[in-house]
Amino acid sequence: MSDDNALEQIQRHREQIDAIDKELVALLNKRVGHSLVIRGLKPDAGMGLYDARREEEIFDKVAALNDGPLFNDYLREIYATILKVSKETPSV
Repeated sequence: MSDDNALEQIQRHREQIDAIDKELVALLNKRVGHSLVIRGLKPDAGMGLYDARREEEIFDKVAALNDGPLFNDYLREIYATILKVSKETPSV
C-alpha cells in the first residue's frame, strides 16, 4: 500500500469518525434530556433520585447489545460515566 493510499484511507476513516461523533453528541444530549425529565418526575412517583438496580439493568442491557470490538468492561465504564454526568447535569 502506498503512503498516499494509506493517507487517503486514514482521512476517510477520520471523516466517518467525525460523522459518528456528531451523531453521538446529539444522542447523548437527547439521552440526558430524558434523564432530566425522569429526575423531575421521580418525587411525584415516590421514587428516590438514585436507583442502583436500574443502573445495573442499564449495564446488563448494553452488554447484551454489545457485539464488540469493545469489551463489556469498557462499555460499562463508558456508561458509568454517562450516568454520572447525567446525575450531575443541572435541570433546565
